Amino acid sequence: MTTNMMFIDPHIHMSSRTTDDYTAMQEAGIVAVIEPAFWLGQPRTNVGSFQDYFNSLVGWERFRAQQFGIRHYCTIGLNSKEANNPAIAEQVMELLPLYACKEGVVAIGEIGYDDMTKAEDKYFRLQLDLAKDLNLPVMIHTPHRDKKAGTSRSMDVCLEHGLTPSQVIVDHCNEQTVQEVLDRGFWAAFTIYPKTKMGNARMVDVVRHYGCERIIVDSSADWGVSDPLAVPKTARLMLERGISEEHVRATCYENAIAAYSQSGQMDPKDWLDPSPRDQRLLFQGNSVLRGQEPVVETSQEYALIE
Repeated sequence: MTTNMMFIDPHIHMSSRTTDDYTAMQEAGIVAVIEPAFWLGQPRTNVGSFQDYFNSLVGWERFRAQQFGIRHYCTIGLNSKEANNPAIAEQVMELLPLYACKEGVVAIGEIGYDDMTKAEDKYFRLQLDLAKDLNLPVMIHTPHRDKKAGTSRSMDVCLEHGLTPSQVIVDHCNEQTVQEVLDRGFWAAFTIYPKTKMGNARMVDVVRHYGCERIIVDSSADWGVSDPLAVPKTARLMLERGISEEHVRATCYENAIAAYSQSGQMDPKDWLDPSPRDQRLLFQGNSVLRGQEPVVETSQEYALIE
């Protein structure tokens, strides 16, 4: 693989990952990530849990990524799985506008359907209205069961609420859904998992068949069995199997910029001309260090980030 290629992972849950992952990702050429608001693996029991989580996405995690040489962005939303608890969902909806305009928030997401319930539909629509009001892109979570029907329905609802297809990234696509997503003008994003969903080899075949226009590769790496290096590994396999470097660069880097820079919060200058790293820095009194020698790229004085 060309050693100077840069990659973006536009769907990865870094709050679930370690600093070793950040180091490996940076060494593999990943320069920026987008972390969508997600569920914990178990139900949250109060709205304060959401508030603390959203604070971490726009605060600590953004700081932690920079300390390891990666630019961090996020999306804010009520995940479809958690929309089925209306008592808490109503309170979360009041929180979302407070975070959606924070620095580094590039979309409302990931939102959509899980079991296609009435509650999921209600809060999906409310969040689409919020995205339209704020002129933000939307990241769609398509259901893992009955994916084709759920994907079609998700796009229908987006159009009903006045979003243009170019504003909407439909994630967790597969071979059954990609044709319709592209035909209707939406972005088609693919989650690369080691064992389930899309695999690296299947992704190569998709790009070979459909080309690179409006196709995005991501890892969705989280607290389960997943791979934070899925994007560079897929890029390498594409090149090995004859996909052009132009198409690799589009699907693993440029298309994510085009889709999410619509927010006004994402610019290649953020990682091409970054602030120098200084691991002596603190975030609200906390450090990424555990006794190791800090990386200091300049002679900046020790500082405290409030």
